[in-house]
Order: sequence, then structure tokens, then C-alpha cells
Amino acid sequence: MNDARKPSLRHYTLKCSYCGCQYDDDGMILDCPADHEPALLRTQYADRGFHPFTDRNGIFRYQRWLPVIGTQPDAGRTTVYHSSGLGGILRLPNLWIAFNGFWPERGATLETATFKELEACTVLGRLPVSDVILTVASSGNTGAAFAWACSRQQVSCLIIIPEKGLRRFRFRGSLDPCVKIVVIDDGDYPDAIELAAAVSRLPAFLSEGGVKNVGRRDGLATVLLSAFEEIRQLPLYYFQAVGSGTGAIAALEAAKRLRNAMNDTVLPRLMLCQNLPFTPISDAWRMNLRSPQGSADDFRNAIKQVYADELTNWMPPYAARGGVYDSLTESNGDTLVTGNVAAQLAADAFLELEGIDIEPAAGVAVACLQGAVAEGLVERDAVILLNITGGGRQRLAREYSLVPAEPKMRLSCKFLSEDTVHQVAALCGRS
Repeated sequence: MNDARKPSLRHYTLKCSYCGCQYDDDGMILDCPADHEPALLRTQYADRGFHPFTDRNGIFRYQRWLPVIGTQPDAGRTTVYHSSGLGGILRLPNLWIAFNGFWPERGATLETATFKELEACTVLGRLPVSDVILTVASSGNTGAAFAWACSRQQVSCLIIIPEKGLRRFRFRGSLDPCVKIVVIDDGDYPDAIELAAAVSRLPAFLSEGGVKNVGRRDGLATVLLSAFEEIRQLPLYYFQAVGSGTGAIAALEAAKRLRNAMNDTVLPRLMLCQNLPFTPISDAWRMNLRSPQGSADDFRNAIKQVYADELTNWMPPYAARGGVYDSLTESNGDTLVTGNVAAQLAADAFLELEGIDIEPAAGVAVACLQGAVAEGLVERDAVILLNITGGGRQRLAREYSLVPAEPKMRLSCKFLSEDTVHQVAALCGRS
């Protein structure tokens, strides 16, 4: 690092999880420039203590542990409560629910109904003032969160999604023209990732970065910060459904900050849940592999068969230093799987017992928790945190006339080429 540079105006630095090099952030750094294996950057905050802004209700309550230079006053956050319904049926007296979605009676006001909104708020808060076009690849929920956040803040954004993700793009109002949506009709999430990466290599386009963006991870980390405030301790087990595993990595990073701040010694055990037959993270973990195995054709076939298609990333950050494998290892965690019927029944049970609809991915997490209890994998008196990553979408639709977003371009996976990249760029006024 050049010692002659001006001191950073930000309240944090970035540290490479592999080589330990530290960097001042400009709001756009995604990778360590040193020549070594893939590794995630992590934030190092000037304030090492846990000091929420108690006069704020939204995610920016935790601004001291968020890599942001800007805030959004009306942003929501995770609602955490003790479960008497599901906890009573499962005979788990210390089950806590981290609910992310729309549930006004509980104070949950995430308008796109999933915890991806936490990511979007923080990523946008990290960005410097710039004329770049933020480029986002998504299976659906992440794209919807960025579309709504960018529309409200008038940040130019290109969102690329597979067609099946478009049903999640329904909002309380029309999107601003600064948001452009491109749909790959016959594609899957990795196809969207590949096209977004190609477009991001052009001038004026900036890759949002996925798991490599510290804004994403630290935004999702606030799930655990909210839980710690409510429970007043770290949970012994943390259950979450995963596609990429970004939220689980973030939860462990938050737990380590809290452990250091509170001089505690125990980290939550990450219990990562996937939907059969699409289980690349669980398969790799069970076989003690450093990376998921399987062909694109196998993965595409499995995607067609799952209930929770938002969990279908076949290129998760598993092997990267600081990624899923390291997080499972460090937390003494484990993976669990469940089928479609069990996940659907679990979602129905949650609605009956807790009083709110939940997303398919959350149904997977509930089903895996039920299975873990039945198999004796958790102590019944343990403090358990169940991350309901999305919910209240049906409730939102009942209360508001939601406006479906219209894509600006539709493409076929079969005909993606270099010309396609420039066509997409031209859509945004760049070529």
C-alpha cells in the first residue's frame, strides 16, 4: 500500500483473508490484488465494540459495523422474536426466529420480502458518487431487492436474471427508468452470472460482485446483530437455507466480531440447508471435497426439480479462502437436506403456527430444522436461531396492488455471444 496516499475517510479498512494485506476502500474493491488463490476481503472496523445507534430502527442502526458512507433513513431490518408456536411443537424452548420480510405487526418492513434487501441497502451505501452502471446477476430475489433500492435512490442499474426469477419482480410502484432488467428466457442463474460478468468488463459498468462485495456480506451480517441484541447472546446453532452461502458466511463473520467485542468464546454452529435434488454444497461437504462436483447438465436437470429455485447456484463460493468450506469448518457446522414435499409442508406449518407466509427457501430451512430435531442433532434446550430469509410476500400482495416489472430485453441462452454483450450495453446507453 502506498504510504503517501491521503488517509482514508472511511471508518474501516479491507483485509485479505489469505495474505492479510490491508487496503483503504473506495467503495468498489472486490478482490485482493496480490497474486494468490481466491480469497474474500473482510472489513476491519475502527470501532471494535458493538455499539448500535439506539435511536435508529433500520439496518443503519448498525452503521458502525457497515461499510457505508451513505444511509437510507427508511430502510428496514431483521425482526427477531422468541418462537412459541414452532418452538412449542418442536419442544425447543429457546428457538428464536430471525424474520426477514413484510410483517408489519412484528415491525418487519422489507418491501421486497427477503433479506436480500439488507444486501442492496448496504452495497448502495458503500458506493461512491459515480456515473457507473451497477451490474447485478440474480436468480430473482437479489435482483428484485436491487431493482427496488436502485429505483428509489435513482442509481443506474442493470439486472440480469433467468426468466423464472421474473415473478419476484412485483413492487409497490413502477421502477425508475434508471433500472434495466434483462431476462434470459431459457437460462439459469449461472448463465446470468456469466453474462453480467462479460458486460461488467466494459467501461462504465461495475460488477456488484456477489459474495466478494463486503457490502453484501456485512448487510446480511446484521441478521445476527439483530438477533444478538434481542437474545443478548450468540445462538449455539444457526439454521439457514443456502444457495451461494453468502448469508451464512456473513453470519459467522458477524459472530466473530461479536465474540471479540464481548470477550466470548463460542461461535454458532452453521447448519446449512439445501433442497434435494440440488445439493452441491452439502454433497461437497459430506464427501470432504474442496469444491462442488457435477456437470452443468446435471445441475440444470436438478434445478428443474426443486421447490426452492432461489437456492440453485452451482458455483457457490465454497473453496475460496474465507468461503463456505472454511466457515463450516471454523464453526464446526454441518449441512442438511430436505425434499420438496417436506419443505412445502414446513412452510404450511409455519404459516399455521407463526401466522405469516414464508418463501420456499425458508420452508427448506424449517424442514431441515424439523429433521435435525427428529434425528437428535441439536440439544433441545440449546439457543437456536432460525433465519427465515424471506416471508410475507402474500401478505404484501394482499395489502398493496403490486406492479409487475417489465424487462427491457429478453435473450435466449442458446444465442449468447459477444454481440449480445454489446446489445445489452447499448440498452443502457453504452456500447
